[in-house]
This record gives sequence, structure tokens and C-alpha cells, in this order.
Amino acid sequence: MEFENLIRLIEAVSRSELTGLKYEEGGVKLHLTKKQGQTKAAPVTEMAETAPAKTSEAQTAAPAPAPGGKIVESPLVGTFYAAPAEDAEPFVSVGDKVTKGQTLAIVEAMKLMNEIESDYDGTVAEIYVSNGQAVEYGQELFRIE
Repeated sequence: MEFENLIRLIEAVSRSELTGLKYEEGGVKLHLTKKQGQTKAAPVTEMAETAPAKTSEAQTAAPAPAPGGKIVESPLVGTFYAAPAEDAEPFVSVGDKVTKGQTLAIVEAMKLMNEIESDYDGTVAEIYVSNGQAVEYGQELFRIE
């Protein structure tokens, strides 16, 4: 990507309500994030709509993370789904070994399904949210050891 196009892309993301963007072209990977504003995300993967489960206020409060490990946070506001479909097995469970780039879950935002990938190699030590729960930008989703 040419430098001028890169600057235009950064400026466009800065002006928009996006909080993150991943872009790859010709072996060059770009990952932009910002920690303010509303989220409108481009689709990573689209899939059939599933009805979110009702959540209570008690479910939406994230527990304090245990010491150690690395935290995977939600990059956007939406609904958390642990599996690709209602009747499918979850992407990961506590105790599963994961690799960097592996899909851990999906967050639905504005009818678009966005894959949440692990930034780390390790073992899933904790999952902080339940299937169908509403999540916020920056909310802790997983702890990887």
C-alpha cells in the first residue's frame, strides 16, 4: 500500500465510528485500533442470524480476571456467540489449546458476524462471558495461559 493511501486510510478510520480495522495486502498486514466512540465494524465472516439469549444484569458483569495469563478483549460492541451456529459445538472450551489467529468466538454487531481470534498461543484458562450475552468494546472475553 502506498504511503499516501495509508495516511488516507488512517484518517478515514480516525473520522469514522470504527474502533478497529484489519487490512492485509501483498504480505503487508495493518491493524488499526482506537479506544473511543461507537463501533461499526466491517464483516469478517457472515453467517445466518441467530436469536440472542436473554441476559440478566448479573450475567453482564464480568468477573475479575485471575492473575496471570493474557486477556482477549472484545474489539467491538455486540452479542457474543461461543459457536458458529445454535446447534454447533463451541469454538473453544476451558482447557483447550489455542494458537494465534485461531477463532475463539463470534461477536455480532449490526447483523454482521465478526470472528474473534486469539492473539496468543496457549490454553484457554477462563471464558468470562456466556453465549448470547451482550458485550462492550474492550470487555474481557477470554484468559489465555
